Amino acid sequence: MVTRRAPAAAVDGAASVCERLAVLLAAGVSPSTVWGYLTDGGDREAAPDGSSGAEPDRLRRLDDAARRGDDVVAAILETLGQDPDDDAWRAVAAAWAVSTEAGAPVAPALRSFADVLRGIERSRREVEVALAGPVVSSRIVLALPVVAVGLGVVLGFDVLGVLFGTAAGLTCLAVGSGLAALAVLWVRRLTARARRADTSPGLAAELVAIAMAGGASAPHAVALVERTLERVGLSSVAERGTEAIGRTLALSRRAGVPAGELLRSEAESERLRAATDGAARAARLGSLLLIPLGVCVLPSFLVLGVVPMVLSLLSSTGLSW
Repeated sequence: MVTRRAPAAAVDGAASVCERLAVLLAAGVSPSTVWGYLTDGGDREAAPDGSSGAEPDRLRRLDDAARRGDDVVAAILETLGQDPDDDAWRAVAAAWAVSTEAGAPVAPALRSFADVLRGIERSRREVEVALAGPVVSSRIVLALPVVAVGLGVVLGFDVLGVLFGTAAGLTCLAVGSGLAALAVLWVRRLTARARRADTSPGLAAELVAIAMAGGASAPHAVALVERTLERVGLSSVAERGTEAIGRTLALSRRAGVPAGELLRSEAESERLRAATDGAARAARLGSLLLIPLGVCVLPSFLVLGVVPMVLSLLSSTGLSW
């Protein structure tokens, strides 16, 4: 399973580049010079979220490679040296490679692929929105041990003196801090597992549809996509999509209908399933977070807050402990 997460700015930037490439190529701009138009003016502006929308440095390097007649796909992959998790640009490289090698019209392929990238990012954002509530709740809960210590100080108890000046207090400090640290690690693990998902749902099926639009046979299109995804570092995407693509192509043969629309429909279904699965994981996270709360956070609250207050009260009354 792919677990890498491309930043939203990277996905939006890649989708924007695909859309502009499609328009320019459809207007008759040569593929060897089309990248240069993206490096001038507009792509240097900030995106609505404040990030750089289209990465002008990367585009200038791609323009140089295209003008020299070098492999654009190889140039894209070279720009990922300092950003290995940029799956959106790996997907763009795969789309460019498949469309050019299969002889498919590049402009329609890129325009369609921009919609794919936006759909993938939309699904990812829906998951993040669903996770926002449980994540914020977990952060509030994890602050309870610190709140317990502060509450004791505000109420006038010598909580800090007990925790740092007595053997019993040091024991409470060690146990409470250990439980709090365990709770933090536990919550982070649960949250990371809830976020873990397919970062490119429907990508393989969409690429096969692009390849077949160029006239490639189904076996040749599948082999081309598998080879290309392996080249750009997304081989696991091909492995996951093999079964669904096989079923779709078999349906196309039985029904005697073109496979392109069926493959795109399958790709859209995969993206919808990814969004639904993400929402389900977010819902489960809210319940799973109760486990570290009961096992670690509440005991830490008692050990760091309540017990030192009791010990401080006993000390002030002259009772030994």
